[in-house]
Amino acid sequence: MSENQRRPITARRVILLLVVLAVLLVPIPTFHTPHSRDVVIDASQFEYSPPRLNINRGDTVNVTLNASDVVHGFFLDGYEIDSRVEPGISQKFTFTADRSGKFRYRCSVACGPLHPFMIGELVVGPNEPVWRASALAVVAAAAVLLGARKRRMA
Repeated sequence: MSENQRRPITARRVILLLVVLAVLLVPIPTFHTPHSRDVVIDASQFEYSPPRLNINRGDTVNVTLNASDVVHGFFLDGYEIDSRVEPGISQKFTFTADRSGKFRYRCSVACGPLHPFMIGELVVGPNEPVWRASALAVVAAAAVLLGARKRRMA
């Protein structure tokens, strides 16, 4: 396409651009009220049970940490929580899930040969990238359909 054949900026293109910017920049509302969640995590060689926790942003999380075999640790990346638990003696701690994303928790006490693989995952939702990607896909599909319709009418 030469410089003389540039497409003019139409109202549809401006509206499409504004919709895309809105999808990318407007904060996604939360659809829940924060709750207090009680979670029990059992540490044993070489795993955590449960291996994954799903928490909503804003929730207060009350964790009871148990060890069934040897001394274990619990370090939560991003929240800098570090706790040590001995067999038969539970440890309790509380934190507020104030950041969305995925955070690893891992054993912070050498507990045996597979110690480096003793990890779990805390997922603090909602998962905004999925919602934004879905909205962009809908906007792109609508733009393609409108463009195809316009070509058929011409």
